[in-house]
Amino acid sequence: QLVESGGGLVQAGGSLRLSCTASGRTFSGYAMGWFRQAPGKDREFVTSTSPSSSTTYSADTVKGRFTISRDNAKNTVYLQMNNLQPEDTAVYYCAAGLGGTSSQSYFYWGQGTQVTVSS
Repeated sequence: QLVESGGGLVQAGGSLRLSCTASGRTFSGYAMGWFRQAPGKDREFVTSTSPSSSTTYSADTVKGRFTISRDNAKNTVYLQMNNLQPEDTAVYYCAAGLGGTSSQSYFYWGQGTQVTVSS
């Protein structure tokens, strides 16, 4: 089970850090990713990291602003989001799986946490 936390309401230009903690099993052998879904839009890839954190991928829309990291000892992955903009408003989901940018490569999903950025 994956449980996200840290979402909320923030003004444009602000920061948030999302956490995703796994329980019931270890996810240290899986790639971890963050996806988001805005109202009326499809779920989209945000960023991912390999099991050892040696490789990360990020969508162009968040490069330079969002950073993914993981602490395998704590079974937790983080998403540091800086310089948030209204277009970042969405429900953010963490996922565990094979990695990459496709949601179909991920087998385990959290329930999501809402991020709202006001202008």
